Amino acid sequence: MVDYRALRDPNAEYTMRDLSAETMGLSADRGDRDVEITDIQTAVVDGNYPWVLVRVYTDAGVVGTGESYWGGGTAEIIERMTPFLVGENPLDIDRLYEHLIQKMSGEGSIAGKVVSGISGIEIALHDIAGKLLDVPAYQLLGGKYRDEVRIYCDCHAGDEAEPASNAAEAERVVEELGYDALKFDLDVPSGHEVDRANRHMRGPSIGHKVEIVRAVCEAVGDRADVAFDCHWSYTGGSAKRLLAAVEDLDVWWIEDPIPPENHDVQKEVTQSTTTPVTVGENVYRTHGQRRLLEEQAVDIVAPDLPKVGGMRETQKIAHLADLYYIPVAMHNVGSPIATMAAAHLGATVPNALAVEFHSYQLGWWEDLVEEDDLIENGRMTVPERAGLGVTLDLDAVADHLVDGETPFDEA
Repeated sequence: MVDYRALRDPNAEYTMRDLSAETMGLSADRGDRDVEITDIQTAVVDGNYPWVLVRVYTDAGVVGTGESYWGGGTAEIIERMTPFLVGENPLDIDRLYEHLIQKMSGEGSIAGKVVSGISGIEIALHDIAGKLLDVPAYQLLGGKYRDEVRIYCDCHAGDEAEPASNAAEAERVVEELGYDALKFDLDVPSGHEVDRANRHMRGPSIGHKVEIVRAVCEAVGDRADVAFDCHWSYTGGSAKRLLAAVEDLDVWWIEDPIPPENHDVQKEVTQSTTTPVTVGENVYRTHGQRRLLEEQAVDIVAPDLPKVGGMRETQKIAHLADLYYIPVAMHNVGSPIATMAAAHLGATVPNALAVEFHSYQLGWWEDLVEEDDLIENGRMTVPERAGLGVTLDLDAVADHLVDGETPFDEA
């Protein structure tokens, strides 16, 4: 194990707002809660995305598991932050979160992979705290409104550009898998594109997307809610035309019809239509979501918990959204760890609508944890076990690591 304390420069001046226990003058005397973080490790799993799993180790033998949003570079960022947490008490979740934000401020802790790295650690701290205090993670967040959380299935048809193929997959997922909430990709080639780089849609392209929406909605009828994802693909004008064209259909929401950077255009697009518009996965922390919510530039907000700030930050976003009567549908493309963390959070806020599940075609998704039947009939029951309530299967993780990754240490 790396001695991270030895890597610290004892002569270095503290940063302007260092929130370590040492500089804050916090007492280590907490009785049986006097616990220290000893190490943080990551392992990248080769799922339908490269999932970044995080483990936080303590001198009490208790290990917490979290997950950062997928992708390259995050594990290295977490390694960079490890010295700031070794020796700290893992129960001080809020302070440690803010401590990392402050220590990494010069390296990009307003948004991006630094925030996602911190998110994975923060989830693991909730898992540790729950285990140390013998309560489920949702209890640490104030208790629950519901015992189970609705899961919506992100679906992929054999031929995603063919309306009938999408409709058939919708029927199958509802009837065979038991989901009553679905999402399909709408940014698929229509055959009518002239120049996809300019984000403009011609009438025939819009008509093709309306055909997909109509086919899926008619296939499931009132048996399921159906959303459609555009992945930030269109101009404001094209998005408004598309949203207007599906207003007479029973669309749950249209997701990310335009790029996420220009808030003013987002507000204009959302307020131009009665079709519900969902955004939020690509803005970070509560500050990033604030204008979307305060200016009602979104009908449903979709933060991705291990990407935008972690469990408590996502709860802050949900509480702010609730002030404007806006529901929360959590974006999620993660492993069982991220999905269960989102379920715990979804149990704690009144305006939780659903949590995404993106791995229904990956046969070993549930094998990564020891527990079975995590999702049944389109619902995830929030466990009463301590922490997140799921136990990482270290052998299964080792079997599915990205090439070159090192397995986790045992506790």
